[in-house]
Amino acid sequence: MAEKAIESVRLLVVSRESSILLPLWAVGAANSWQLESAASGWGAMERVQSGVTPDLLLLDLPRGDNDGLHILRWLRRLRPELPIILICDQGDTARQQEAIRLGARECLVRPLEDKQFEKAIKHHLSDAGRNPEMDITSEDIELIGGGAFFIGTTPVMRKLRAQAEMLAVTNVPVLILGEGGSGKETAARLIHKLSVRSGFGFAKVNCAALPGDLLETELFGYERSEGGAAQAKPGKLELCDKGTILLDEITEMPITLQARLAQVLQRKVLARTGFGRSRELDVRILAASTTNVEPAVSENKLREDLYYILSAYTVNVPPLRQRREEIPLLLRHFMHHLAKRYGLSPRSFSPAVVKACQSHTWPGNLRELENFVKRYLMGGQGLTDGQGEWELPDAERTYSLAPLHTLASGEFDGGQLGTIASSDNSLKSVVRNVKLEAEKNAIAAALEKTGWNRKAAARLLKVSYRTLLYKIEQYQMKSSDSSLFPGGNGHKENGGRFRGNGGVG
Repeated sequence: MAEKAIESVRLLVVSRESSILLPLWAVGAANSWQLESAASGWGAMERVQSGVTPDLLLLDLPRGDNDGLHILRWLRRLRPELPIILICDQGDTARQQEAIRLGARECLVRPLEDKQFEKAIKHHLSDAGRNPEMDITSEDIELIGGGAFFIGTTPVMRKLRAQAEMLAVTNVPVLILGEGGSGKETAARLIHKLSVRSGFGFAKVNCAALPGDLLETELFGYERSEGGAAQAKPGKLELCDKGTILLDEITEMPITLQARLAQVLQRKVLARTGFGRSRELDVRILAASTTNVEPAVSENKLREDLYYILSAYTVNVPPLRQRREEIPLLLRHFMHHLAKRYGLSPRSFSPAVVKACQSHTWPGNLRELENFVKRYLMGGQGLTDGQGEWELPDAERTYSLAPLHTLASGEFDGGQLGTIASSDNSLKSVVRNVKLEAEKNAIAAALEKTGWNRKAAARLLKVSYRTLLYKIEQYQMKSSDSSLFPGGNGHKENGGRFRGNGGVG
């Protein structure tokens, strides 16, 4: 910030202490700064939201003030670009460290002299005081359980978080819509974490991954008597009592189960399948879908009554291409996370690679980006072709990637790697080929493990049986015992080894 701009800045001081306010008034008057004060952090938040945002905020954090760090956290989410200086007591080291982690630019320790105030304020108002790393603090990556994380650095994601905060204080069902891999489960976990139900269970049920009878047992449980012995198993709805359950791909739920679910949600009473007695149910229902649900209603794939129950409030998770500003942070997060998982040294991304990633459309969203980082970590440094397209160095144009199921378990066996060779090395084609090859390898491994029992393989892969059949046909997969299964489309349940036929699509 130029010196002239420094002379016309607005400062907001959050303090009740005359020992803090009086020296700051003197410093402000000497530098012709516009100085305002707020008696509490909540007053500062109202001032920041309703008025002109100050150029710098000084937050007094006296010993015993339990709200100060909470206010700092909210201010960082509300105005991440606002420089904040904290004023702390001497010896309050733990809170000083936590304040820096949450995004405070500096912690000044009492007692303070006028010159200390002036020097700190000028430093953090100037360009020299800007630390690029402070623009994205650890607070920007919010861990919310289940391996999920939330990043709220863009306007659309800050709006999403505000919606989650609003919905967290209610119990209405919520319908979460978004493309595959965009973060619908993350939005659901965020709502659960912010709610009073966060102390109870959270469960996700993928309605597309289980056949109807198994899905019914998974949701409602069962209670029956066989040979004089009683058998009982609680379902996810019962296990999440007082908690939250996410019904993913709700339009894939069989219509008969939808009727039962609608009845349970309306009556708030649950009975296990079989001879189970009725019991009261208090569970928060969140539903998600990658498709527009209104056509599903008109096509009788989703019951109209259930749709109106679930869509009391609808949240739309934006795709990654609508929040490209997050990509540099996501690249670094995935790189350090994956490097730690596989025991490798993290690699840095060149500006050209970051630029290429920000220009890519990422149809697979976060899932596709994470797979790209995984390939980048394994394969090496990337280059550009001079026209903004990402490509591999000549020595790396043929590269290997372990099957996703092997990488996810932390095992790396060079003898099981699948090889991709491509003459088109643009970022888009690289990501697409990596995705297809990894998917093909994962399917092949599941079929091998289950002896080509495709229903068992579908359960292992957590996809629907119909989806697996489509993928087998797409990749022209065959059992090695083709005499038993002409065309590779037989129903072999045991034995046989996978033999791929054809490319990666």
